[in-house]
Amino acid sequence: MKAPRVVSLAPSATATVTALGAAETLVGVTHHCDPPEEAGTEHGADAPAPVGGWLNPDLDRVAGLAPDVVLTSDGLQSDLADDCRERGFDVRHREPATLDEAVATFAARGADVGRPEAGERLATEARARLDRIADAVAGRPRPTVYCEEWSDPPMAAGNWVPDAVRAAGGRYPFADAGERSREVDLASVEQADPDHVVVHVCGHGDRIDPATVEGRDWAVDAPVHVIDDSLLNQPSPALIDGVERLTGLLHPGIETYS
Repeated sequence: MKAPRVVSLAPSATATVTALGAAETLVGVTHHCDPPEEAGTEHGADAPAPVGGWLNPDLDRVAGLAPDVVLTSDGLQSDLADDCRERGFDVRHREPATLDEAVATFAARGADVGRPEAGERLATEARARLDRIADAVAGRPRPTVYCEEWSDPPMAAGNWVPDAVRAAGGRYPFADAGERSREVDLASVEQADPDHVVVHVCGHGDRIDPATVEGRDWAVDAPVHVIDDSLLNQPSPALIDGVERLTGLLHPGIETYS
C-alpha cells in the first residue's frame, strides 16, 4: 500500500509520527519540528519540506505538497485546523488536555497516518511504563512540585503536567489537570512551599540558567531543576520520558527512572 503524504503542523505530531515508525511518510513539517534523518524518504529526497511556523504556516506551500492528511494539535491550532479544512485538506486535529488523553492520542495518530496497530502498540507501551512508575512510587512520601512553563511572567504549567507530577509521585497544587497554564503570583508559590522547582520553558529546550530562578526575590528554598521543555510541554511519547525524568528527580532512590 502506498504511504500517505503527511504534513505535520505540530511538533508533538511530528514526534509521535516518528515514534510510530512512520517518519518516512512526512512531506512537510514546521520550523519548530525535529524530524529524523529518514523523514520523508518514501516521497523523495527533498521531503519533508519546511512550511513555516507552528502558528503561521504557509498554507499555499502545504497545498503544493499535495498532502493526504494534515496533522494539527492543541487548542491554539484550532483556528488553523479550520483554515486547513476550508482549503479541502483532510485534517486530523487532536487536542489532548490530560495525560490519559495524550496517551490516547498516540493510538489516534497511528490511525491518522495509516499505522493503527503501531498506534495501539505505542499507547499500550506508554501505559505499561506509567503503571511501572505507579508501582515504584506507591507508598512513598509525595513532595510538592512547582513546574514553570514560562518565566516572564512566571507561569505554572497546566494541561497534562499536573498529571505528570502526580504520576511521578509528587503533589501539584498549582493547577488541575486539563487546565491551561496560567500566570502565577510568586507569593502563592511561596505559600505552597515546594520541595522542587522544575523549569521547562517553552521553546528553550534545556538552555535555561537555573540561577535566573534561584536568584529571584522569593522565599522558596528548593532545588531548581532545568529539563528539556519537550519532555513536559509536548503531548508526544516524550511526555512519558518526562514522567520518568520527574520520578528520578523526586525519588532518586528509584534508579530505573532518571
